Amino acid sequence: MKLARIGQPGMEKPALIDRTGRARDLSSIVSDISGEAFESGLLSRLMAIDTARLPLLPEGERLGPAVSGVGKFICVGLNYRDHAAELGIVPPAEPVLFMKATSAICGPNDDIIIPLGSEKTDWEVELGVVIGKTARHVAAENALDHVAGYVVINDLSERAFQLEQGGQWVKGKSCDTFGPIGPWLVTTDEVPDPQALSLWLEVNGVRHQNGHTQNMVFDVAFLVSYISRFMTLCPGDIISTGTPAGVGLGFKPPVYLKPGDRMVLGIESDQGVSLGRQTQICRSYAS
Repeated sequence: MKLARIGQPGMEKPALIDRTGRARDLSSIVSDISGEAFESGLLSRLMAIDTARLPLLPEGERLGPAVSGVGKFICVGLNYRDHAAELGIVPPAEPVLFMKATSAICGPNDDIIIPLGSEKTDWEVELGVVIGKTARHVAAENALDHVAGYVVINDLSERAFQLEQGGQWVKGKSCDTFGPIGPWLVTTDEVPDPQALSLWLEVNGVRHQNGHTQNMVFDVAFLVSYISRFMTLCPGDIISTGTPAGVGLGFKPPVYLKPGDRMVLGIESDQGVSLGRQTQICRSYAS
């Protein structure tokens, strides 16, 4: 299944994307696509209904973040071998974890606001893992049982804030609009193997990132298990699992986003299932 949230900010309706690509209204079944909904058995209930009987939503409406009420937005750094190599860094022996503020979350096609004073805003296409069941000290072999589905994420980063101003990475990762999520959540029945996914990102029509989740240092099951040792993962939490090579920081000299730039990014499985694509225009803070 593909689940989405459609409408203006704060007014999104829960939706199911049917096999023809049309959005069907889930408001009669659930109030929102959220951790609370996953915990209450939403996915099982949807499996049992005739989705063709659900009313259609108008076409062309804004897509909101695919999940609402995210409790924790956990990110994994340097988790692709080629990305570590482009930065001249040895892949880490254990996952590098940091948080991204949930206030950074926005819709997949919303404008990206380059922060006030920024000169080094960068792009990062990533696979997002949405937790569907509480995970605490789970074994890797059982970890994917705790996942509701997967989403496309652009883990935008301001490199000067992140790397040149002391402290932790969270400052460079948490600016408003730095966490587009969606366009939809694809449930695990459609993506049985998260290590069989291709990721890509273009800026102004030029392909900069072309990666595959097989190139992860730590796979998704290991990450869910590992993180659950240090904190309880709750339904609706999101893990952003790292980015492949091709970020602006890796260019020589580095290349960064500027107002007017257009990003397009997406993820597809080796079996042809699309996690969707995002399209974003960069705007200056003052505009």
